[in-house]
Amino acid sequence: MIDLAAFISRAQGIKTSLLGATELSRYSLRSAQTKLSPQGRNPPHTTTMTAQKTPIYFLSHGGPQTCHTPTHPVYPQLQSIGREISNTSTKPAAIVVFSAHWQSSSGPNTIEVNTSDKPLPLIYDFYGFPDHYYKTQFPYRASGKVSQRVMDVLNEGGVKAVGVERGLDHGVWVPFKVVFEGLEKEMPPIVQVSLFGAEDAEEHLRLGRVVARLREENILIVVSGMAVHNLRDMWVTIRDPKPLSYTASFDEALREAVESDPGSDRDTRMKELVKRTDVKRAHPTLEHLLPIHVGVGAAGSDRGKRLWTMGEGSLSWAQFRFGEVRSG
Repeated sequence: MIDLAAFISRAQGIKTSLLGATELSRYSLRSAQTKLSPQGRNPPHTTTMTAQKTPIYFLSHGGPQTCHTPTHPVYPQLQSIGREISNTSTKPAAIVVFSAHWQSSSGPNTIEVNTSDKPLPLIYDFYGFPDHYYKTQFPYRASGKVSQRVMDVLNEGGVKAVGVERGLDHGVWVPFKVVFEGLEKEMPPIVQVSLFGAEDAEEHLRLGRVVARLREENILIVVSGMAVHNLRDMWVTIRDPKPLSYTASFDEALREAVESDPGSDRDTRMKELVKRTDVKRAHPTLEHLLPIHVGVGAAGSDRGKRLWTMGEGSLSWAQFRFGEVRSG
């Protein structure tokens, strides 16, 4: 996980609707420590095939305020995704999630996988928020068996996988706390997987293609970031959260790319996003964008659809789904 430059608000004491109508004095992210774990050998995996591939969701997750602010417009949108997941004809056996807040530090072509078979303490990877945000709890289940399956799939697909022990960062527990609110008993085990350390669009498309086979084993893939994410410009809209020009333009370009014809056309459009003239405004660093490249790679021939969006200053809260959902 990378450290973002600290965001210092120039409007201290002013209530802002950005990221959930909280008084912000500063917002930055801190590195999460990971503990390398020994990689044991498990018995051969027996694949359980399903009649339909699981869908893929891209969640724009926001900061820790998201799960504490039910009045924010994104809150019911995330809840509706939770109901959709819970109402599918085949409930997912597990969730594999990629977050913007975990980039591999283990070298080129190497992905880190949380291999703990028990839930670890949450990572509160943010600064400058009220104390109660650092006491937020999100009970969840882990799965060493699913973790090993992910490791096997990565290694078989030509991506080196390294096992680590690491709690969930806020790119996972914040949106999931809303998504599964009231549905906790139906929430399957969660395994978090890192992004690559390098901010390379093609490599993250490839990563998605490698893990796509998990969808045929009733494992739900979730990718978590932000459609537009520029913390440095938040002060510009502190009084008026009207979307900045690049927020609207990049948000629309992302929709067009995701909803384009699956295959080489969509892959090309996704790679072109990181070459746009407005990309350095929409994403000064790419870690919040690259999760959706993983989603596109994993989608294969399934179409992408924007479920909802809202521009808010220098942020976009767009939510996407790849593939169809059959109600139970």
